[in-house]
Amino acid sequence: MSDLGKVAVVGASLAGLRAIEFLRRAKFQGELVLIGDEAHIPYDRPPLSKELLRGEWEVERLALRRGSYDELDVELLLGRRAASLDMRARTIVLEDETAVSFDGLIIATGGRARSLPNQPALGGIHVLRTLDDSLAIRRELEARPRVAVIGAGFIGAEVAASVKQLGLDVTMIEALDAPLAKSLGPQLGRTLQGVHERRGVKVLCGRTVERFEGRSRVTGLVLDDGTRVGCELVVVGIGMAPSVSWLEGSGIELEDGVRCDECLRASTDGVVAAGDVASWHNPLFEERMRVEHWTTAVEQARHAVSTLLAAPGEAKAFESVPMFWSDQFDIKIQGAGRPRPTDELSVYGSADDGKLVALYGRNGRLVGAVTFNRPPKLIQLRMLMAKRGTLDDARKIAES
Repeated sequence: MSDLGKVAVVGASLAGLRAIEFLRRAKFQGELVLIGDEAHIPYDRPPLSKELLRGEWEVERLALRRGSYDELDVELLLGRRAASLDMRARTIVLEDETAVSFDGLIIATGGRARSLPNQPALGGIHVLRTLDDSLAIRRELEARPRVAVIGAGFIGAEVAASVKQLGLDVTMIEALDAPLAKSLGPQLGRTLQGVHERRGVKVLCGRTVERFEGRSRVTGLVLDDGTRVGCELVVVGIGMAPSVSWLEGSGIELEDGVRCDECLRASTDGVVAAGDVASWHNPLFEERMRVEHWTTAVEQARHAVSTLLAAPGEAKAFESVPMFWSDQFDIKIQGAGRPRPTDELSVYGSADDGKLVALYGRNGRLVGAVTFNRPPKLIQLRMLMAKRGTLDDARKIAES
């Protein structure tokens, strides 16, 4: 695709911005346009549930690019949502009916926060995905409400930790038997539950919300076992759904996001995807995956650009060990790989001591690792996974 004259990037996200930057670093001289549905310049999302929410950072600190956008020679179309895609005309149609033409397209639209099926339109009920979401919750926290967090995944657990660090009453409600049980397994999930409970968070697992109470504003929740949780602020953190509705009917194949091959190519020539929206076959783990983590977004942006600019037959597979982190209280949780609850689990250290290493093995191979406050160990274990290393070799690293 070396004859590309104009590349459009849809999604003013981490992956979208990095794709623009990588295109210029690759000496792409053509036109660039970056389309984003939020009015803000691209910003960093991890602090939304932590430093920004607690009032320790202000908005300016979240900017993903410190230099001038003029240096990138990119047209910014912010606050402009993509409504549809016409691949025959190679045109993106925005909600205001503006048509944006392109030769090459990078899809980096990320996702939207999920809501509960029975979630009413009451004041005090929020999701957390965007900068505006975080600021709205932060404003309500100033009144020092009782807080309920629905969902004990990474976002829910981070919000609960931040709220407790502000000295507020918080209850975290999780439908599974333990926080993060689906991704990290029940044993490590219960360990994380203990981290929160020892610091004053009330954790209710194996419970779902039956109904919300309140007239114009939420005043409480009633759970499926009849338990009532009084609260004036609710944060729903039950995951996200890929933002792909604008692609329906375009011919782009969708499957839990944009279905890509191992090189991050979509089903139509000249289209690639990166970030939370990309579902691709990862040869390293021999499975199709969609990863919602910061490091993967950056790595995929670089690789998607390489694929888009590659000559026919020269694109390479994106083999990656997914990596994630989550700061909760005084614990830096870091993980890598594709752990499953059914994997063989080996745990070294203790959350009580603030340092822990958990290894996930499958058929003798290391396929996942999670550490508490052990960054160097995680780096070593991620490198071992990239080499398809064994569980026995991982144990030596954990024990050293």
